[in-house]
This record gives sequence, structure tokens and C-alpha cells, in this order.
Amino acid sequence: MPTRSHANHLRTGRYSQTGQIYLLTAVTHRREPLFRDWRVGRLVVDQFRQAQKEERANSLAWVVMPDHFHWLLELRDSTLPGLMLATKSRSARAVNAGTAREGKLWQKGFHDRAIRREEDLQAVARYIVANPIRAGLVTRVHDYPLWDAIWL
Repeated sequence: MPTRSHANHLRTGRYSQTGQIYLLTAVTHRREPLFRDWRVGRLVVDQFRQAQKEERANSLAWVVMPDHFHWLLELRDSTLPGLMLATKSRSARAVNAGTAREGKLWQKGFHDRAIRREEDLQAVARYIVANPIRAGLVTRVHDYPLWDAIWL
């Protein structure tokens, strides 16, 4: 029996619902830590803001780690694959142009988790923005430059 790739497995059961809150995660190609330089990470942040401006998503919280990001959002006028395609492709072009690099920026696919209405969104947001502390990058979240949350 043929095995499915991890990226294909991530798509199993994926459903995009307007107004639903999702936690999305994407990882750099070969886990390259390109966003150790916060200026490069800002190019990804710009795409979160662009998605909000285009009313594709309402950003609630996010963190850009050296080799991945977590993005808590309310899906608006888009699908999850459409939103992530736009975000990943635009950020790849911006990062490659801004750093004179070539090639893939992101691994195929992305992880998504629909947040249940009874979950405490502020607790989910705090967990997301505390990633740099858990990774040992900083001791206080305010010392890390690549995060935001509407509650903080």
C-alpha cells in the first residue's frame, strides 16, 4: 500500500469556514533558521498584515520563530489553502529579494487546528507568544521582536 507524504496527511479533513478561528503553523524548508535575523522575520509579519488588509483573515496573535511561525486568526474572505498560499509565496518572494537568496523558503503544507469556541483564546495566544521563552531565546516575551497579540 503506498504511503502518503506528511504534507498530504496534513490536508486530510481540512475544512475552511469563514468566521472560524484557526491556529496555523508553517515551517521553513529544511528548518533553516532564517528568521534569527528579526529584519527577515518582519517580511513574514508584513504578509500577516497584508492578509488582514485584504480581509482574508483577522489576526489575533502570532509569533515568528527562527524556523517557523504560529498564527492565530479568524478566517475571513479566504480558504485556509488560499490564505497560506498567498502568505507563504509572498513572504518567500520578499525574503529572497531582501536577502539575495534563492530557492524554497517554506516546507510544503502547513498545520492547522480549528479552535473550539469553548477554548480560552487568550490562553492560546499566551501559549503562542511564549514560544520564544520555551525555546530559550529570551527570558521575557517583551525581549523578543517577532510577536503580537490583540490582547497584549
